[in-house]
Formats: sequence, C-alpha cells, structure tokens
Amino acid sequence: MRQGWEIKKLGEVSEILNGGTPKTNISDYWDGNIHWITPADLGKLISITVDDTPRKITRLGLEKSSAKLFPVNSVILSTRAPIGHLAINLVPMSTNQGCRGIVPNKILDTWFLYYFLKKNVELLDSLGTGATFKELSTKALAGVEIPLPPLPEQQRIVSILDEAFAAIAKAKANAEQNLKNAKELFESYLQGVFEKRGHGWEEKTFEELADESCTLSYGIVQPGEEFENGLPVIRPTDLTSRYIKVEGLKRIDPKLADGYKRTKLIGDELLLCVRGTTGVVSIATPELKDANVTRGIVPIRFNSKFIKQEFGYYLLISNCVQKQIRAKTYGAALMQINIGDLRKILTPFPPLKDQQTIVHQLDTLRAETQKLEAVYQKKIDDLEELKKAILQKAFAGELKTDISSSNKLNIDQEILQT
Repeated sequence: MRQGWEIKKLGEVSEILNGGTPKTNISDYWDGNIHWITPADLGKLISITVDDTPRKITRLGLEKSSAKLFPVNSVILSTRAPIGHLAINLVPMSTNQGCRGIVPNKILDTWFLYYFLKKNVELLDSLGTGATFKELSTKALAGVEIPLPPLPEQQRIVSILDEAFAAIAKAKANAEQNLKNAKELFESYLQGVFEKRGHGWEEKTFEELADESCTLSYGIVQPGEEFENGLPVIRPTDLTSRYIKVEGLKRIDPKLADGYKRTKLIGDELLLCVRGTTGVVSIATPELKDANVTRGIVPIRFNSKFIKQEFGYYLLISNCVQKQIRAKTYGAALMQINIGDLRKILTPFPPLKDQQTIVHQLDTLRAETQKLEAVYQKKIDDLEELKKAILQKAFAGELKTDISSSNKLNIDQEILQT
C-alpha cells in the first residue's frame, strides 16, 4: 500500500440504496418519467454509462414502493441474477430489488469506485448468499474494503484506466471483427458450393437418400436416471462440437434402449438435433458403437451409392438444408421438427467422385480458418487478462506513469495491433 492510501469499508465512503418494484397491476405506478432499471437491463448495456431504461415508473410508483431515486453519478450494481453487472447513471434513476445504488461521498470518485467494483466482481459474487439464488446483501456490500488514495490520485488513476481500456476496447473490437471474418470465410465458401452446384448434381429427399438400415427415427423418449457403467446416450446438449466422444456422456440402464434398436449407433452416424436447438449436427465417433440417442436426435446414415458420410456432414450444415429445417420447425416453449417433415427435405448432391474433392477442399479451408479463429480468440482472451492485470496494478498503487508516455504500463503492443 502506497503512502497516503487508506483502507475503508464501502459503507464508510458511500451510501448504499436499495431498489424496489411498484405493483405491476396498478397502472398509475408505471409509464412515468422516472427511469427504472433491472439486472437484465444492466446486462444488455454496451457502454459503462446509462441514461435511459426500457421501463419507467411514476413519482407515485416510487413513493408507494421500496424503490429509491439514485442521484446522477451513482454506481448501480446488480446484486442478484446475477451479481456483478455495473453501470454509472447519467440521469436520476431507480432500480428493482435486484440492484443496489452506491452513492460515493466527497472523498470517493465515482469512476474509481466503478473500476474497483469491476475488478472485484468475483469477490462480490462470493459474498452472495441464498438457496434458490445468491444475493449480495446491503450489509455484505457495505463491509467490502476498498483501498483509497487521496481524491487527486483517484482521478489520475481513473484517467490512466480510461485511456488504457479505450485502447484495449479498440484492439478487442478489431480482434472480434477478424474472428467474425474468419468464420464467415468458411461459411461463404460452404454456401457457394451448394448454391452454384455444377454438372451432374441431383436432388432427392432424405428418405430416398438414407441407407436401408437407417429409418430416420428419433431415440429414447425417457432415458431415466444416471446408471453406473451403463449405456452411453447422446442428448441434444451433447452436440457441441463436430465429433462426439464417449467421455462425459450420460449413461443409462441398457434395458431402456431395448425398444430403440432403430437408433442404436454403429459409430459413423450424423446426429441431427430435432428438438430444442434444431438443425445442430455432430458426428458419432467409432467408440460410440452400440450407444444410443434420446428423442431429440435423429441418427442419419446416407446410402453410400449416393452420398458419402463425410460429404453428408457438410450437406446437413449447409444453408440449403438448414433453411428447410428452420421452415419446418415449430413450437413456442420447445422448438422441434416432425420426423415426417424431416424425411421430405430435398437434398442436392453431386456425383460421388466430386464429393471427395469438395470434402477435401472444405476440410482444408476449415482447418485454416480454425487456426485463424484460435489466434484471434487468444488475442481476445489475452486482452481480457490484460484488463485484469491493469486493474490489479491500479488498486495496488502501482500505476506510476501516464498511459501516453514512453512506459505504457507494459501493454503488449503486439496484442493491440490486431
């Protein structure tokens, strides 16, 4: 701790105000001119500051509820669902009971407080209590200790952090755009294959193209509880990567799969999600031989006279098939596609000799773009770590230079040049 710094509790250097919700069935309490924000609203903010809210309450609604009006330049913190969303209000504002307003006194700079809380979100979350959901109480928040330098030093630190974080934000935006471009490069090429097509392409339905051993059926309706050393079963939530491996899969009583032999896996099937995240596709690896799937998945094996399985994967994730799946998907709470509709989906495909060439080209491009994606994702992750490192220095009293000077806080220039 540097000379002149003190340790204070938040309750000693700020006033902590609670939020509240006026009764929603009384119209006189709503649609007024008092801004009213929730944790969900805070989570959607793009900037640190907020000057408008989706919902507003009236003066009467404020008076008839536990909501308080926070003055300008308070720090608003969500204290449940989740703990840790932050903003600084540029206009007087109220909140629901899922937020607290922290009003700094004369010896605490608002932005210094904001950055301190941002650095300590994990700490704040750890202080939350509750069985149904964690909530950070006013008492616990007031007891959080903050290192406090003199006000001019706080303002100097804030100035450095503002400039550093602006540079990091610019670098992160560049990296995110490059990541997006890398993903779109592959997608564009993939869609071009199926849009342009070429000589010798045909079109048949799923049921016409399926192997005779593949009935295009969904799997086990009620897989039951976890069963030690049981049969691996694949659920829609498992379809998170191109290939599905046995590690981490739920295991069930093998007897439950006796009535679902049509969806018993050989180990090279394309697994298409038909409930929930309809259209998601993964490939079963050979180690999944004899495993099964739940109702939300249809295993697909194409007739090798028409379509190679490797080509089938790209076919299923192509826009020409995905558009048809989206068009046939129905439901509100749970999106799904009827098996009968799935079987009728029209599928374009080239001669077998061309399929192998297309697969090779797509595999090569996918590998290259995935390398690029990994590079840009690492840059993004590194930038987030850099922010944490700078905040750590700030509240340890180690920011000894201006960000624009020759010693730029050791910010990695290679990271910033994305």
